[in-house]
Amino acid sequence: MKNFDSMRCRVRYAAVPLTLAALAGCSEGHTRRPNIIVMMTDDHTAQAMSCYGSLLVETPNLDRLAREGMLFENCYVSNAISGPSRACILTGKYSHVNGFTDNSRTFDGDQQTFPKLLHDAGYQTAMIGKWHLNSDPQGFDFWSILVRQGEYYSPLFIENGEERIEPGYVTDVITDKAIGFLERRDKSRPFAMLYYHKAPHRNWMPAQRHLGINDDRVFPEPFNLLDDYSGRGSAARGQAMEIGRDMWPEWDLKLMTPEQLAQSYVLETSGDANKDDVSRANDWRSSVMQYQAAYNRMTPEERANWDRAYAPRIAEYERMKGRVSQEELTRWKYQQYMKDYCAVIKGVDENVGRLLDYLEEIGELDNTIIVYTSDQGFFLGEHGWFDKRFMYEECQRTPLLVRYPKAVAAGVRTKALAMNIDLAPTFVDMAGLEVPADMQGRSLKGVLTSGGKTPEAWRTGVYYHYYEYPSWHSVKRHYGVRTNDYKLIHFYNDVDEWELYDLKKDPHEMCNVYNDPGYAPVRSDMHARLEKLQQECGDTDPCEREYEFFRGADRL
Repeated sequence: MKNFDSMRCRVRYAAVPLTLAALAGCSEGHTRRPNIIVMMTDDHTAQAMSCYGSLLVETPNLDRLAREGMLFENCYVSNAISGPSRACILTGKYSHVNGFTDNSRTFDGDQQTFPKLLHDAGYQTAMIGKWHLNSDPQGFDFWSILVRQGEYYSPLFIENGEERIEPGYVTDVITDKAIGFLERRDKSRPFAMLYYHKAPHRNWMPAQRHLGINDDRVFPEPFNLLDDYSGRGSAARGQAMEIGRDMWPEWDLKLMTPEQLAQSYVLETSGDANKDDVSRANDWRSSVMQYQAAYNRMTPEERANWDRAYAPRIAEYERMKGRVSQEELTRWKYQQYMKDYCAVIKGVDENVGRLLDYLEEIGELDNTIIVYTSDQGFFLGEHGWFDKRFMYEECQRTPLLVRYPKAVAAGVRTKALAMNIDLAPTFVDMAGLEVPADMQGRSLKGVLTSGGKTPEAWRTGVYYHYYEYPSWHSVKRHYGVRTNDYKLIHFYNDVDEWELYDLKKDPHEMCNVYNDPGYAPVRSDMHARLEKLQQECGDTDPCEREYEFFRGADRL
């Protein structure tokens, strides 16, 4: 593995006529189809990327992709949770069509996916990293996937059907595997590789080289960190994802001493205690046991480094307990959250740079369509929250960067409304194949090859539907439509509440104007748009289906 301190960021701009020949690429007089690499992280939000204007963390290698390619300012997911988003990306179809509506489902691997289409067309295909679809990958020549959510240290993989534990840090290991696949590939054929990271998923465990790197930083707080939800309905008030109240000190903030980690904890299964008390106690024990398991995956030397790094935080917490207000505690927890989240992002950015450098060394960088995205956005203290699930902007919006100098102009930012279901048809289209008629997403090729212009008759709104309730974080089921200017949301199941936001006047979605008489024309128009989108995507009875959810530990 390369020394990260020696990494470099080369900038290369290409001015190539955007013809079909250029799109395919030419090598020694014959047409060459582009390679494809999809880089995806878990819970990496645009608020934590400097190319999107973040003040929280510098991401120089991701910024390089933005400088040398196209940045989508308005890319949205159709269901902001891990497995369903991945299924949407694979199939180009909404959750209710591909069947993977929530994380308890099993993905039907027999259905059509873009890797299968590329494989059938002669591409070598690989899936490396976080899969999280509860079934084995299909359509890949090589696959090596994390088990369920995966671990940060000494992760367990299933590689072409066989389990293996890999020593090291998960973000580095996934990159090692990706480079290994590229080294072993058949160089006479194009390749398509899904390079999917666990990071920066909860509980945000940094690499050893990044322990303590943010200890001296004071991160800027979102203005609504202490939001009281007075401008929203019961869904915002009833969630369980508040930094101050719902973060587990043991799991999320790493506030356990080595002595505490050495103790044994057992989950209660019965007894005379109040059920709510048992549930709360088991939540605590579960968080302790999960942290113990993650901690014990480290080598003795790694644990010693970890203990030294987190000892000052633990000591500070002990001094604070019972002596500070809830507001002060929330602010303190936010700082610890950001220290770890941003340290984990640094590992992602370094490894993206390492893969870009390798592609450049083997002469394939400019022959490869490189896409960077996340399975959804994430709350970084906005509204006082962590996690995702809501249709609110911070997690419905997801980053999307595309680099391919043979067809995509450098340094372009596009405002075209894009969705995660657009990726599958885009890859098929860019490979020169016919896009299947049953894919519900739209190819972004016209946006990419026109310098970011919005094509004629392009979508003017995006549809969203979240299903996983009751479950972790208690985010109620809801669906809605977002346009450039407004957002309409319907929370249903055990409530019946509508929310409407004026995104120009209220971009942070603080004040629901659904019942404001002044917005009656807008409300009527948004209902019409919503109904039209539901007709188009076949989700015409969104409240009628019943779903059952399993509250398993790997759903976190």
